Amino acid sequence: QLQLVESGGGLVQPGGSLRLSCVASGFFLDAYYMAWFRQAPGKEREAVSCISTVGNRKKYADSVKGRFTISRDDAKNTVYLQMDSLKPEDTAVYYCAADRIERLLQSTYNLWGQGTQVTVSS
Repeated sequence: QLQLVESGGGLVQPGGSLRLSCVASGFFLDAYYMAWFRQAPGKEREAVSCISTVGNRKKYADSVKGRFTISRDDAKNTVYLQMDSLKPEDTAVYYCAADRIERLLQSTYNLWGQGTQVTVSS
């Protein structure tokens, strides 16, 4: 069974940092393009960042550029999202997604995790 499992979410104060992890099981990530999305209450899901199969191409939403960093460790079958300088508007459920076709920041990925909650509040 192909599965993505996110972890690392939690409650953090504005200006703080979190690192999200997404571990794949049932398949090897090295052939997959990966992305992070988020969905805040009452809002549509939006793309945050994506990374190519070899990690040499990365894209970010304008709202997180300079603050978030996506990376991958195929030896650990894991993709990460390092989030720094967090703001209250970053509060959302964060999802990782995978696809063997390059989707960039489109939401048409065919594999999704269950999400992890990130809350930025003082």
